[in-house]
Amino acid sequence: MILPVIMAGGTGSRLWPLSRELYPKQFLTVSGDLSMLQQTVARLSGIPHQAPLLICNEEHRFIAAEQLRLGGFEHSGIILEPVGRNTAPAIALAALQALKTAKQDEELILLVLAADHLIEDTAAFQSSVEKALPFAQEGKLVTFGIVPTSPETGYGYINAGDAEGAAFSVNQFVEKPDLGTAQRYLDSGDYYWNSGMFLFKASRYIEELKIHHPEIIAACVDAMSESNADMDFIRVDKAAFELCPDDSIDYAVMEKSADVVVVPMDAGWSDVGSWSALWDVSVKDENNNVIKGDVISVDSSNGYFYSENKLIATLGIDNIVVVETKDAILVANKDRVQDVKKIVNLLKQAGRTEHKIHREVYRPWGKYDSLDFGDRDQVKRITVKPGAKLSIQMHHHRAEHWIVVSGTAKVTNGDKTFLVTENESTYIPLGQIHALENPGVLPLELIEVQTGSYLGEDDIVRFDDKYGRV
Repeated sequence: MILPVIMAGGTGSRLWPLSRELYPKQFLTVSGDLSMLQQTVARLSGIPHQAPLLICNEEHRFIAAEQLRLGGFEHSGIILEPVGRNTAPAIALAALQALKTAKQDEELILLVLAADHLIEDTAAFQSSVEKALPFAQEGKLVTFGIVPTSPETGYGYINAGDAEGAAFSVNQFVEKPDLGTAQRYLDSGDYYWNSGMFLFKASRYIEELKIHHPEIIAACVDAMSESNADMDFIRVDKAAFELCPDDSIDYAVMEKSADVVVVPMDAGWSDVGSWSALWDVSVKDENNNVIKGDVISVDSSNGYFYSENKLIATLGIDNIVVVETKDAILVANKDRVQDVKKIVNLLKQAGRTEHKIHREVYRPWGKYDSLDFGDRDQVKRITVKPGAKLSIQMHHHRAEHWIVVSGTAKVTNGDKTFLVTENESTYIPLGQIHALENPGVLPLELIEVQTGSYLGEDDIVRFDDKYGRV
């Protein structure tokens, strides 16, 4: 039985400003109507499989769970990494969880996928998985090699050896090449892009880790031995996992094992690692522009123009990326977008927040949008999902004024609980224990005006929280 393992970690900094540390690219909708995570799950529909197992950063847990719920997708749990330790440990946690939950005599085969890849041809993807399955059943470690279409310098490559039916032996994994070397790889026909997708038995992966990197599997066993379930989430022991070495599956296992084969995949794959890569796979207009949102383009060509909130107007430009979000605008030459990470690093060095969080922030109960702020005031638009409730909390440094725009709010204010409906308001004094809940069947929208000496999100003392936050 195939158990898909979807790795949903990472920050996707090269797609800034759309991708942020707390809302990275795997949760973005960049093609079609589904997010990249949702598309990854949806393309499994033609493959017999168990409900997928997810692995993500603890800070992203509610986003991942909510996107699965909205997509109508079942899952086998969401493993939370307390710290990032690369792909080899993450997959080890999944393999251990698979063996822990497997039925007697059930041999689970892990289909390891990244949540931030685009694949245009779902049927071709499914066909490659079907071709790889017999090799995994024999105990091979299968990696999927993408049939290259150009001399890409941003990908690692796999040098294929002798044919073994639908698969090939692997001569070598090679690092990202320069342009000349990449062209030679393409011309030879013996090289594939390294996709980062794999298929193997859970037990075989653990066996290979014990041989080639025993420190990783030992740390992961310790971390999983103290794991506990928390709603949809599987929490591993942080102290044990922090001791785990940081290594990729390629370095830790695939480059060392004698049982690795590569199965070609020609499915319109992209890891969407930059704005130019996203331009490559997007639908373009008659001027070769990709246009998303409110854009007026005059005598402009070969561009990627994305408007989230404001009108973008372009005149006489070529090969330019313009991305507008509520709190940041990127203007870049399409040939330089691999360097967007330099901007992200400068934001970090300056102590700014635009690299980490959007103006609109998602929470398990809904979302808020910071509309305006001054030295001692801040205005937010808050949306609370039906049946959702914010934590019972208080603030040391700020008071709050709530004005209901639509829906009905159930408010706890000190020892009183009451309803506030459309066009009504209430006031929460500084230091008052309070809570906000949506008892209705429609979203609750309200405007919150905060006033006080400190308005940071860390000025929250939680007394009770249905989502397990502290």
